[in-house]
Amino acid sequence: MSDEQMQVRVVWLYFMEGRTQGEIADALSTNRLRVNRIISEARRTGLVTITLNSKLASCVELEQQLIKAFGLKRAIIVPTPEDPALVPVLLGQATADYVGQLLADGTMTGVGVGWGTTLRETVRHMPSLKRPELLVNSVMGGLTRGIEINTFDIAGDLARHLGADCAYLAAPIYAGSPQSHDAIMTQDVFQEAFERIGRNDLILLTIGDMTERSLLMRYGLPRDVSIDELVAAGAVGDVMAQFVDAAGQPIDHPINRRAIALPLEALRKVPNVVFASGGANKTHAIAAVLRSGLGSALVCDEATARAAMRIALGTG
Repeated sequence: MSDEQMQVRVVWLYFMEGRTQGEIADALSTNRLRVNRIISEARRTGLVTITLNSKLASCVELEQQLIKAFGLKRAIIVPTPEDPALVPVLLGQATADYVGQLLADGTMTGVGVGWGTTLRETVRHMPSLKRPELLVNSVMGGLTRGIEINTFDIAGDLARHLGADCAYLAAPIYAGSPQSHDAIMTQDVFQEAFERIGRNDLILLTIGDMTERSLLMRYGLPRDVSIDELVAAGAVGDVMAQFVDAAGQPIDHPINRRAIALPLEALRKVPNVVFASGGANKTHAIAAVLRSGLGSALVCDEATARAAMRIALGTG
């Protein structure tokens, strides 16, 4: 994260929430020496006063509310830009920074990725590293047409940025029927692939909504399935091409039994599941994922996260 963002978060947690320097270092994936220096500098320069007037102060406060309300390890909230088109860019930058923090200790061996514009921006902002011990893999099937937000492109590009190996899930997003899905999944190559995916230390995902702005709606939904019938079945969004209702539970519809992707419940066994998603059109979908408890971290813009939290808590 930027120096200003780090300073604001450290000062808030120390002066406003009474956290110890050790707790702050753990929460922000840094060390106590850096935290101590920031606090000392804050006292000397009056950064505390600046922080209370900072546009980031409300974001930091919201981060802590989300962590407490939904049991997250981390929440990273960025100010909502006036131009909605900038939301994926800002979230991509913040996600890339957080991923860099998670990879810093060198203990991770597997990173799984989904697809989407925000993850595309995340990859673009990742620093170039040399991590040959890492295996980057796609956690869901991809599109049969070549667009840069596809799972194959995102996994391959992230692996190149990290200097890591890459493994593709060479399958479409959806099988033709639940029966053909089952036939595919019984093949040794796919059983091995999903065992590998389940062992990931980190999985990066976005959250889809039910509007035409959704890439899945535009490019990936089978022709024999309509948005209207999914909404009628209770869908408010999707995670890895599997549709969930307002409570974050999979809807009862054959489309979920056709998705060639890691089952949603399997995410609970992954140590770090980061959802990077924002924009007003995704508010209800994000609220559903917060309720589901499937993620360990959320990267979102402030206006969307605040509205999603109210919905998820039943206060708005």
